[in-house]
Amino acid sequence: MKQLATLRTNAVHKKRSISGFWIIISLLFGFSSPLMSWAALPGEEDWEAPLGLDGDFIVIPKDNPLTKEKVELGKLLFFDKRLSKNNTIACGNCHLPSVAFTDGQPVSTGIHRLQGRRSAPTSINRLFSTAQFWDGRAATLEAQSTGPFVSPVEHGFTNHDELVAKLNTINGYQALFQQVFHGPITKDRVGHAIASFQRTLLSGNSPYDRFDYEGEEGAISPAAQRGLKLFLKKARCTRCHSGFNFTDEKFHNLGIDWDTDHIDLGRFTVTKNPEDIGAFKTPTLREISGTAPYMHDGRFATLRQVVEFYNKGGIKNPHQDNTIIPLELTGPEKEDLVEFLQTLRGEGWQMEPPTKFPN
Repeated sequence: MKQLATLRTNAVHKKRSISGFWIIISLLFGFSSPLMSWAALPGEEDWEAPLGLDGDFIVIPKDNPLTKEKVELGKLLFFDKRLSKNNTIACGNCHLPSVAFTDGQPVSTGIHRLQGRRSAPTSINRLFSTAQFWDGRAATLEAQSTGPFVSPVEHGFTNHDELVAKLNTINGYQALFQQVFHGPITKDRVGHAIASFQRTLLSGNSPYDRFDYEGEEGAISPAAQRGLKLFLKKARCTRCHSGFNFTDEKFHNLGIDWDTDHIDLGRFTVTKNPEDIGAFKTPTLREISGTAPYMHDGRFATLRQVVEFYNKGGIKNPHQDNTIIPLELTGPEKEDLVEFLQTLRGEGWQMEPPTKFPN
């Protein structure tokens, strides 16, 4: 079948594995597995990615190898509201497991119910990503994991020293950091642990994957199959949503904000390159049907609205990406395209947050 072979960026087809990284997920989140012992981790020779994902493209820094203990610590830190100035906000507030690790809001709400300017992107499949945030200001997942702690509208700490000092008042965390890192609590170690946890949030083995990789004709509907053909050709989606993770990991100006009085300059705020004015990172389309609302400002409530936006050619502005043009899709074609996007819901990230935290 392999209908996306032309956009997989040299991806190597890999079957679902019952060993390696899949074991770390099964142990942490309770998925069933015929193996009962600890096995390999990403980067080791016998690890294979879940169906549809490519283990050759994982991004794990050499100074932060994955371990089961580090992931477990990161999970606790990710969901612990004490990692905020007033004990009300955790990373998990904006990245909820119930909505595919987004928050279901147009823009995120942080400490004192203050709101940011942008929608919370999903934490899923960050294992394959480099630059983080909509504007790519964090070069690593480790940097992304600690940045929100010192945002006045997110976790509210004045600086990272304040965060570390607060964690040091919790004896249980002191002991866990000694156990995992063989040293005291530091900002970098907090980031390493949370990033490690986020790297276990994978989405693969979707109906689309079973259709495309394994040739399971009944895995997706005839309408979705028509939508896939549109995705590849007439709708031009693969200009940006390419590869096994359905993103080119680049930044594009679609025209979002250019119909308002408050233009978000996006990537330009990081690079100061005029070509990046109004450009934002291409998000993965995996789990897209469960991560509404859409765009960096959360302006669209449905996938149909997103398709309508692209069909009209976005919003014209002096810096718009030249690949954004009117698509001339018919009504039925729009419906088929949405039907295909709904086949990208997979498995590997579903879990329940912890209910107990260190004292």
